Amino acid sequence: MSRMKVYRATEDNVKVIGRTYYSNDVRWLALSGGGVEFSFRGRKAEVTLKGDAIALTGNNLARVGISVNGKRVIDDQIGQPLKTYTVFESSTEQEVIIRITKLSEAAMSTVGIQEIAVDAEDGIKPTPKNIHTIEFIGDSITCGYGVDDEHALHSFSTATEDVTKTYSYLAAEQLQADYSMVSYSGYGIITGYTENDQKLTTHLLPDYYEKVGKSEGKFEDRVLPQELPWDFSTFTPELIVINLGTNDDSYTQDDPGRQQEYEEQYVQFLKMVRRNNANAAILCTLGIMGDRLYPYVGQAVEQYTLDTGDSKISAMKFDVQLEADGYAADYHPSRATHRKAADKLTVHIKELMNW
Repeated sequence: MSRMKVYRATEDNVKVIGRTYYSNDVRWLALSGGGVEFSFRGRKAEVTLKGDAIALTGNNLARVGISVNGKRVIDDQIGQPLKTYTVFESSTEQEVIIRITKLSEAAMSTVGIQEIAVDAEDGIKPTPKNIHTIEFIGDSITCGYGVDDEHALHSFSTATEDVTKTYSYLAAEQLQADYSMVSYSGYGIITGYTENDQKLTTHLLPDYYEKVGKSEGKFEDRVLPQELPWDFSTFTPELIVINLGTNDDSYTQDDPGRQQEYEEQYVQFLKMVRRNNANAAILCTLGIMGDRLYPYVGQAVEQYTLDTGDSKISAMKFDVQLEADGYAADYHPSRATHRKAADKLTVHIKELMNW
């Protein structure tokens, strides 16, 4: 006789991580790092995930990691409408913490948490909140583009993206912070990544910052994340780390007029971020894949403070990645580079925030 009880991924049952969307008893994940965490004392746990329409195409499927007590036990791409995983089983009762994390980025595909079933007398409960809260806004670097494919000449796949190996995730862990990530590969402030000297205006992060996400994959095959406004009262970061400009640099190059435009639009974006996050400190960063635009980030911060009188904002330059540390796909940062960046950011934040 089954002693399994079924639970939904509601806020009564799980700690919600990042921007998610709950509808018709399913919690949908789009952005990198989005997920849930819960604990229970019991013998068995199963998790059922729901694929979007992309799941049936076989192309750039959502990658999900499930960990038990900090150790990843499931690492899979969602290629069917529904899939149930036995994530924990024991003959004796154990104290268990389970975390479900979307490892790949929003733009390509989404995934839903349909249900959680456990053999546990007292059911499941959300894990406690962390001490601190951080929002990361970024591009492919923040998504962990290619981090599991350390071959510089290989190209993009959601199969080799893993947000848990990024500077952002690692820093949040070191700082004991709950995080939210808003990151899209190839996105920028005034243009997405371009190779033809023309702006790519379909890939502007500010256009989607106030949305749940942006994806090809529809939640429940009916609603796109970019059609849903994000409720900023859901998660209140103490600190917002922005890492945008790597893709803009593909267009601005050494053109002072274009660099100036980047700076001006950066100031506008900072105003949007502040409108939605009244009390957060803001830290603007750049440099891992090149630091040519960093002076304009610094100038944008100064201009923003002049315009608004708001001084809860500063800038920090990352070290440019070293060939000696290796590269991931398309010359993206390797795991070693991400670890170094995480350490630098962690030290900086501790001092900046007095954490």
